[in-house]
This record gives sequence, C-alpha cells and structure tokens, in this order.
Amino acid sequence: MPHLVLIAKNTYVWLDQLSRKYDRPIHRLDQIPDEELDTLRDAGLTGLWLIGLWERSRASQRIKQMTGNPEAVASAYSLFDYAVAGDLGGDPALQNLKERAGRRGLRLASDMVPNHMGIDSRWVVEHPDWFIDLPEPPFPAYSFNGPDLSWDDRVGIRIEDRYYDRTDAAVVFQRRDKWTGDVRYIYHGNDGTSFPWNDTAQLDFLKPGVREAVIQTILHVARDFPIIRFDAAMTLAKRHLQRLWYPEPGTGGAIPSRAEHGMSREAFEAAIPVEFWREVVDRVAAEAPDTLLLAEAFWLMEGYFVRTMGMHRVYNSAFMNMLRDEDNAKYRQVIKNTLEFDPEILKRYVNFMNNPDERTAVDQFGDNDKYFGVCTLLATLPGLPMIGHGQIEGFTEKYGMEYRRAYYDESPRDGLVDRHRREIFPLFRKRALFAEASRFLLFDFFKPEGKVDENVFAYSNGTDGDGVLVVFHNKYAETRGWIRTSAAFARKTGAEDEKVLVRKTLVEGLHLPDDPAAWVVFKDMVTGLEYIRNGRELAVKGLYLELAAYKYAVFADFHVVRDDDRRLYSRIAAELSGRGVAGLEQAAVDSWLNPVQAAFRELVNPDFFEWLMKKRIFKHGTPLDPKAGRQVGEKARRLAEAASLVFGGNPAENAPGSGGEREADDFAAAARRDYEAILRLPVIERRGRKPGPKTHQDAMRYLKSGLTGPVSAGKAAGQTRRRTEAKPHVSRFAAGIDPKSAWISLFCWAAVRAVGRLAVGRNPADLIDEWGLERIITEAGRADIPGIIRALAGHPDWIDPNLSAGQNARRLAETIVGEARFRRALRVNQFQGIEYFNQEAFDATRWLLVATEALRSHGLSMTEALRSHGVSMTTAGRAAVFGQTKITARAARMISRAFALSDRLRRAERKSGFVTAKFLSFFKKKDGRE
Repeated sequence: MPHLVLIAKNTYVWLDQLSRKYDRPIHRLDQIPDEELDTLRDAGLTGLWLIGLWERSRASQRIKQMTGNPEAVASAYSLFDYAVAGDLGGDPALQNLKERAGRRGLRLASDMVPNHMGIDSRWVVEHPDWFIDLPEPPFPAYSFNGPDLSWDDRVGIRIEDRYYDRTDAAVVFQRRDKWTGDVRYIYHGNDGTSFPWNDTAQLDFLKPGVREAVIQTILHVARDFPIIRFDAAMTLAKRHLQRLWYPEPGTGGAIPSRAEHGMSREAFEAAIPVEFWREVVDRVAAEAPDTLLLAEAFWLMEGYFVRTMGMHRVYNSAFMNMLRDEDNAKYRQVIKNTLEFDPEILKRYVNFMNNPDERTAVDQFGDNDKYFGVCTLLATLPGLPMIGHGQIEGFTEKYGMEYRRAYYDESPRDGLVDRHRREIFPLFRKRALFAEASRFLLFDFFKPEGKVDENVFAYSNGTDGDGVLVVFHNKYAETRGWIRTSAAFARKTGAEDEKVLVRKTLVEGLHLPDDPAAWVVFKDMVTGLEYIRNGRELAVKGLYLELAAYKYAVFADFHVVRDDDRRLYSRIAAELSGRGVAGLEQAAVDSWLNPVQAAFRELVNPDFFEWLMKKRIFKHGTPLDPKAGRQVGEKARRLAEAASLVFGGNPAENAPGSGGEREADDFAAAARRDYEAILRLPVIERRGRKPGPKTHQDAMRYLKSGLTGPVSAGKAAGQTRRRTEAKPHVSRFAAGIDPKSAWISLFCWAAVRAVGRLAVGRNPADLIDEWGLERIITEAGRADIPGIIRALAGHPDWIDPNLSAGQNARRLAETIVGEARFRRALRVNQFQGIEYFNQEAFDATRWLLVATEALRSHGLSMTEALRSHGVSMTTAGRAAVFGQTKITARAARMISRAFALSDRLRRAERKSGFVTAKFLSFFKKKDGRE
C-alpha cells in the first residue's frame, strides 16, 4: 500500500456527528451513508482508521461515569476482547462497511493495543497468570474497598480506593477469585511517563505464551483489517520493556515498586531472545502478507523500528513538533541524516499534524497559510500522510478516548473545507508522485548572499517521466534565492552494504535538458499558474524564487518546448519575467496574437458600442451618420492589417491567413456594410407580397421587440430554470432579450463575421477560441453572449430552403440541444436526473436567429441594389444607395421563414418546461404542430 492516505475517526463521535449531519440515527457501522464514503474517496483518501471498534471494558466505562462523566463509554484502549462492539453492529456491520468501503478503494484500519487489556477483560478473568502481578499490595497504605467492577461472578475486581477522590493513582488493582479464594494484585498498564492507566492490566511479555497469544490476536485482527495501528508500540521494545518492568539492578525503576523485581541483562535476554516486534513482522509476512503494520513509537525509537524491527510504518512525531515550532533547521537535518543513511526509510514514516493524543491541528498550526503549507508537506513527503478526526473541517475539540459524542457544537468551516478541496485533495489524488523515496531529493535554498535559508523546504520527487518540485517557506518573513543542488544522499554501490554519498542538480533530478534553446514549462498545482524558465539558466543558476511568509508551491507537469520562427516562448518568458500566468500556452499565443486581439478590441468594446447605439435609426427617412461607418471601416482595416502582420499573408499550418484572400479596403467595406445594416435594422420594411401565412409584419414586430423593448418577464440574468412549473414567455412577439443586450449581440455577431472573412474556409466559431477573442466579447456585454454568438457562427446556413418548415425546425432543435457549442450556450444542466436548458439563453438565441437572418437578407438587398445601380462597394456613391430602407420580396421571405422557425421553437419551449427530452419530443409530432 505505498500510496495510502489515512484518515482517523473516533468511531462513536463520528457516528454521532453523522447522525446530526444526515438528520437520522446512525449508530452502527453498516448505517454509515454511502455518501460519506464517497466524500472520503473523492478527497483522495484511501484508508479509514476507525478508533475504538473493539468491545470495551465495562469496568472502564463504570469508572469514568463514577468519576464525572455520566455519558462516557469505556476508553478505546481498555478492551474486553477483540470483537467488534455489539452496539456498533458487531461483525455483520463491519463486513457490510468493509465491502462498501472496498468498492470505493478505502481500506479499513484498526487499533491493536498489545501491551495491556481492560481490568475486567476476558483474559484477566480466564488467564490471570498472563499479567504482571504480586501476591501482596506493593505499598502497605493501599486499600481496595470500593465497588466490585467485575461483570463475572467468578472474580472480583477493585481498584485502589484513593483513585476515586484523586488523592492517589495506584500502580496495581486487586483481582479476587471467588471460587478459589486466590487474591493477586495486577499492575495497571504504564509507560513510566505519567500516571498509570487505571482501567488497564499489564500483560507480562516475559512469558512466551503471552507473546504467542498477542501474536495470534494480531493475526486475528489482520483477517478483517489490512491496516493495523499498534498503540504505544515502543513500550514493547526490549530496552523499554526491561526499563519499565524488569530494570537492571542498580538502575532504579521508571514504575514504582518494580526496582525490586529487576533482572540482569543476561537473564532478560535469555527470556526474550528476539525482539517481539521483529517476530510480529515476520509472522505477519508469512501468515497475513497483505497487512500493513503501523507503529506508534516515540522516545527516538522511529529509526530503530524501521531499520531493526522491519516495521512497515512508524509514527514521525518530529514532523508535527518541529514544523509547528519552526525548528526548520533541525527538521531539515533529520531529513538529511535519513538520506545519508538510507533514503528508503523516508517512505516508512507516518506524517501527521495531530493524533488522538495531541492538540487539534488548527490549535497547533492555525487555519491559514502556515497550516496549508505544512499540510502540503504532509501530502507530498514520502511516507504515509495521516489526517486527524475533524482536521479538514477545522474542528477545535480534542475527542477523549471515552467520548460517545462531541461536546462542542461545531459545524464544518466551509472556507477551510473548500481550501482543502482546492489545494490538498488534488495532492492526495496524485499520491503516486510523492509516496516513494527512490527519486526524492532535498535541496538547499541559497539566498543571494550565498547563505542557506534553513526555513525553506525544497524537494523533488516523481515517477518515470513525471517530476514534481515542492517548496515551502515555514517562517513569518520574506525570502528569495535559488534552488540548484541537492543535499547528499546514500546510493548503494552493489557491493554488499557499501554506499556512497551522491548529490544531484535540479535539472538532473527532474530530467530536464541543459540547453539554451529549450524552455521548461511547469505548473503550480496549488494556484494553477504556469511558469516558464530557460533550460540553460536552470542548469547553471537553478530556479529563482521569491517567497512570502508561509508561501508554498507544488510545481508539476514539467515539459520542454522549443521556439519556432515566431519565438513565442522567448517572448512570453521576457514578458512574464518569472511570474506565473493562468495558461502559459494561451499566454504565448496571446503574445503572438496581441496585435490582432488589440485591433479586435478596438472594434468590440463597451465604449464603442455605446457610441454606436447613439447612431441607430428609428425613424424612416433619417439619414445614417457617416461617422459610424467610417469608424467601423477604420477599425476593421486595422484588424485586417494586424492579421496580415501576424500571419504574414501566408497561413501557417493550423493558422488563418489574410491579405491574399481579400484586400483591406474590401474587408473594411464589408464590415462597414454589416454594422450599417445593424444600425438601420429598426426601419427596414417589406417590399412585395406577403410570403405566406406567417406575415412579414409579424416577423418585424418580433424583431423590433428585441431592439426597442420592453423586455418580457423572465428569469434574472445568469439563473438557470429547473422547475417544470415555471412559465416561459407566452407572447410570440416577446423577444426575451433586453434591448442593450440585443444591440451588443448584433455588433458582436458582425465582428465575428468580419473575423471569418480574414480566414476564408475557416469556421468563425473556431477562430474565436484560437485567437482568444471570447474574453474580449465577454467584456463587451452579457456573459452568455460569446457562447451564443459562437454557436450561431458555427451554423451560418441554419435554414435549408430545400426542406419544409417542420423539417428545418426539427433539424435545428436537434442541433440546439445536441451540439456542444449550443449546449454550453444554453447552459444545459442536470437536476435530480433530469436535463434542463436555460430559458433566458434559449430566448436570446431564438431572437438572434431571426435578427441575424434579417441582417443577412438586408445585406443581400443592399448588394442587389448596388449591382442594379452599378455602384462599387468602395465608392462614395454607395451611401446614397444604402440610404434606401426597403428590402426585396426574397429577403422578406427569408425573414418570415426565420420567424416561423423561431416560433416553432417557442411553442416547443413552452410545452417542454425547459426539459430537453420533452423539447425534442415536440418535434416528433408531424411538423411540430400543436
């Protein structure tokens, strides 16, 4: 399980919190909702440590209730037996949870408390000789007259009297056999650092039978749990087992009264010839080989546990303590020492920011940049990241091992959870990049004056072909400097255990080229910004960074690009000067396309559109201000010249060309004609007979409702309709778009048509994306305009004159809800399994279908008129011809047909309730008739 990411949960407290979260009783393991398991999986977590699963000591619960907490359960580490607690659902509930968690890639972890049992445990009742005991109390003042804590009629269990009033904490309890009269005084579990654990009984590991019984219990636990965490494992290392319980003569004793029961080193070694944990690791490897063993080990025993005992993972408390206290130089030295001994040890550490015995993570690290910087190290260092209960939610309560519920009324802090979701969860999901140690390199961060800044953690890692660099400044200060050369690390020579110390440069560690023609592009997984550096500069100088207080970054996706004749990357590197950018490839293209984008922005911007709208004609016979046309023509000419400059008149592969396809004068005249047609749109008239039952006057009434208002009642901008009972626009003449948005949409449509003329044969919708024009259009007006214009531009001939109105309507309806650009424009979404489209965007699209067809037909009328007068498009004489406001009968039919089609869409919209399936089903009827 090299890529394991573990989260701890105090089982009873978690179930109570889930009950409140889901507003229903959740008391058993099989009641844990699938949604909660999905949440853990989606966060990138792959292991779930359930603290306190086993059947607990009844005596422990009674003691805790008698001494102040009437709601307490027994301590999770005072056990009756290794069976899943009945009130948690027992083994059937565990198997249910295990199966559901396994489907989501979540492995279950459990505690194993090897050095003691509960004072009333089955083992104390049935195997009293397995425990360290005395025939008499170790001190004459001890008395045992309190309540009998036993559940079994065969024995009596009493703890020392003064424990109840907290005037003493005895080291033994009394066990009386009611059948035989045997009385013995069994030691409480104790690690010698504080008071004994008065609800526990200490096992005697000097006895081979006890060691075997514990190993068999471990193997029993391994059958259900692929991950086992051993509590206080260091107390069973031989040096501490003897120090605590059988001290060498003359050394005193860490536990009161044990000095007189000491043993010589030779006698102790004879009794326990092999380290208990070495035997456990070997037996598990042979009998439960897929089990991961985690040891809680302190007292500077971490290295011994992994090197000598072979423990799979061991607690790394230095991570929490030193990073919290900003003992950065010391912790960097810990890493360096490990690298010089054996880098593989790094992946054996369990790194954590809190555990059940420590203050909460937000208490120790805060809830801002420092916390997330350390959490980034937690997620990206080799080894096993472990997340505490409530850490992601920002809970401040430290849950006692006897808690049945949380006592603080806390809710998850949304901002903190969201930041984990943005910055930390993606790192968990990329754990394969960080978990191993074979490619891990620690770097010094050299300040400009040549001194190493010990507050900066910088290291690289990765897999074949996929490197990553992590940087964190763990200090409330600013710094700057270079990352170039790694710290020394041990490399085996192949000759037995012989090793040599090796250093690597940054480019060697990340497999980057030392090449002045190569540009290295990489991305910060935290911010999403991309960076570019020159390959030779990285090799010679290293990576230069400026770091604010608690600044952190995870640089990944390293890849090499090279300049072509356009020198895009050299240009963007010079412009950025080390800064990051959202989308470097697009920034490089934007840099190259900057002249085109700047010229397009002159044509498409809010101020110019505001000025143009003042030139609109609403009254027949009113002449059009020639300034409007001249301004459009000049701006269009500059756009054509910019395109010619960028593309050189000869289109490169996948790039549009200009110049040869159309002269700048003709291009400017065509753009001017489109814009002038828009400004005259309110006063165009039909000429000729009515083309059919859908009159031209009806079409014009609908068209002008968008140009002059008022806006029909509908949803507010940006909202998405999701309720079928909501009513759409009921009037067939209501445009469903406000006048300002309508005019801006038409101006943008004309600008996109102009862009299309710069690259003959290319779809204008594609050019909007390739040239980075969408954001320019967005800045000019309503947010959904670019999507609608782009979708319409992709279908310039959306009415087929060879098809009936019903056939055209059905074809267009299928395109609107099926084609990707239209679906994005209409904000198609799902709610409770039903797919909806947005009313406001749909109504705007319908109106623009009619309006753009009117403009195309009006342009056709103007062209025919010019041809009939023999006037060139570039002469001043065209102004008089353009002054006419009547359109041909052919153009009138085109407008009427467009309106009829839009009206069919309106009827389908009204009946569909904005459900895409119902909308399409309308057109399965004959011709879409109601």
